[in-house]
This record gives sequence, C-alpha cells and structure tokens, in this order.
Amino acid sequence: MKNISILGSTGSIGQSALNLVDLHPDRFQVIALAARNNTELLHKQCLKYQPKLVALHNPEAAQSIRQQLPNTRVLSGLKGVVEAAVHPDVDLVLAGISGAAGLVPTYEALLEKKDVALANKETLVMAGELITELTNKNHVNLLPVDSEHTALHQCLGNSPANEVRRLILTASGGPFLHKSREELEKVSIDEALRHPTWQMGRKITIDSATLMNKGLEVIEAHHLFGVSADQISVVVHPQSTIHSMVEFIDGTVLAQMSITDMRSAILYALSYPERWDSNLPTLDLFSLPALEFYPPDGDRFPCLRLAYQALEGGQTYPTALNAANEIAVHSFLDGILPFSAIPEVIEGVLDRHAPCSITDLETVLEADLSARTMTQEAIRGLAVQ
Repeated sequence: MKNISILGSTGSIGQSALNLVDLHPDRFQVIALAARNNTELLHKQCLKYQPKLVALHNPEAAQSIRQQLPNTRVLSGLKGVVEAAVHPDVDLVLAGISGAAGLVPTYEALLEKKDVALANKETLVMAGELITELTNKNHVNLLPVDSEHTALHQCLGNSPANEVRRLILTASGGPFLHKSREELEKVSIDEALRHPTWQMGRKITIDSATLMNKGLEVIEAHHLFGVSADQISVVVHPQSTIHSMVEFIDGTVLAQMSITDMRSAILYALSYPERWDSNLPTLDLFSLPALEFYPPDGDRFPCLRLAYQALEGGQTYPTALNAANEIAVHSFLDGILPFSAIPEVIEGVLDRHAPCSITDLETVLEADLSARTMTQEAIRGLAVQ
C-alpha cells in the first residue's frame, strides 16, 4: 500500500492519477489532496477518497470546502499546500501543480524525505541544482512523470553515464508545425490550444505550440540525468508514438513507445520500481502511420533556442526564462499579447536579467519575482506602442 498526496488533484494529471487509484484501490491510499480553486470537483474527490487533509491555494475556495466538509481538515494558501506535501503519513507525493507554484511544496516534500513523482517540470527548471542536491542528500526517489523523461528513465535503466552519447527528446511539433512565420503572427488562442496528439492544460498546450515545453524539458533532462546541454537533442516526431530515445556510445539507440495517454507515464512513476497493469489500450503496431522525424526549426520557434541559451548560461537564467514564459503565455491567453511576441518578450527579459548563483530557495524565489516584474513591464510597454 502506497500512501500518496496529490498536489493538483483537479488538474489533468491529478484526475488521471485518481483514475489509476480507482484501478488499484488495494495499492493506494489517498492521504492528502491539494488544488487551486476548483471546489466543485475537489468536493467530489473528497467524498470519494476521504483524504485526511485537503488544501486549496485560494482561501475563499478553502472556506467553501470547509463548510461542505466540516469533518475534514481543510487548509489554505501556500502553507496549506505544503502541509499536504509533508503530511507524516504520506510516502509518495505526486507534484502536479502547474508552473512555479509547484516549487516550494515539492522542495519541502523532498526536505521531509518523501519520494516525489514530478509532473511539474518548472521545479527543476527553476531550481534544478537545489532539487537534485536535496534528492541525493536524503536518498529519496525523484521520478519523472513527463512522458519524455519517463521514456528516458526506462531506456537508460542502470546504464552508467559514460556509456551514454546523447538523450533524444521527441516533440510533436504542436499545432503549428507547418505554419510560416507570417502565419504564426496571426494565430488565435483557440488555434494554439488545439494540440494534435495530447490533451493537456492550457498553459502547457501553449508551451507545446511555441516549443518552449521542449526547451523546459531539455533543462529538466539535464538535471534529472546529469548530462550536458550538448548531449541533449530534440527531434520533431508528429505521431508522438516514440516518446524519447537514448543513443549509447556504441551507436545503439533505444526508444520507448506507447499510446499517447499520460496515465502510462503516471503509473510508471507511482508504481516504481514495479510495473502494474494500466488497463490502457495496447499499441497496435499494424495500425501505426509512418513515423516521421524532422529537425526543429529554430527560426520559426525560437523558444527552444532560448531554453538552451538559459541552460548554458546557468545560475538563475533558467529561473528567469521560466518566469518570463509563464507571464508571456498567460498574457497571450488573456488576449493581451500576440502569439509571435511570446519569444520576443522572453528574449528581452533574458538579455536584461542579472544572473546570480543559486545558493538557497530564497535566491530562486527572488530571481523569479524579479523576472516576472520585468516581464510585466515589457508587456505593458508593448501595449503602449
């Protein structure tokens, strides 16, 4: 029996995880649930799974749940979410909160020696050195939930680092794979949210459309697997059948394949080091379309280049990259910023960012706040023009 806490239980990752809990009720006990403000869905989840602790980031939403569940411990704000992550009965934390908001609860969970299934790539982008150092110090598992990194984890196995030539992350290319730069300047929010192969949250779907999602995954892979930037390649693979590959020094390439359903990657992390039945459809090799592979186009999708640039710059550059991207993406979703301006704003922030060494969590949070403020100022300046 694994006692789990699900951070982001009302999001797509959290709902998929609870679907797997239903599949294996004899193997999971839900100890804590945390969400932002979706009280209706969270209330249903609480009635079904009877967690010991519930947390909502929004205090008003927490008060609403508190009234509906008078016999359940309900907390609010960042402190409440952290409590859900460090509950003494929890063995494994599924960190599924989107964006920078997931950093502190994940850090605190690792500090309390909890195993973490990480669906929040921003945590490693912002504070990779701190997170990996803490993971190694406390001898806990940090298991990737991204389908690409789950694939790499499986392909690598116990192979020593000196046998690995490169990691190859596959990218679907998003909805705009074949659009010209001129067409990208006119795309709508609805068009950007129509991902061809994956059903995901709004923010990560836009990141996929700009290829920033793949850039963030490059940084994440660097920290998870201890390889340099020049050992990580990106290949556009529209069918999303191969989730990632590892090339070894003898020329052998191992690839991991499965259907496009995040429950496969989530279950891998939740059941590790075992493998449990997922009850998902198997990959039908005879019905697969031809598998295509293309190099990414850095001119049309500069966000990938900016991510490599931030990784190579080190220090707090990745923190600034993530902060600028979050603000720019949400501004696009709010109709304030055109799609093509997202990388322009991010690049401007990186050019102005004054990097510093990451010595503690406060350094990361200060760099994050500074970059967000800078990005908001840049976007307001564009609106005035």
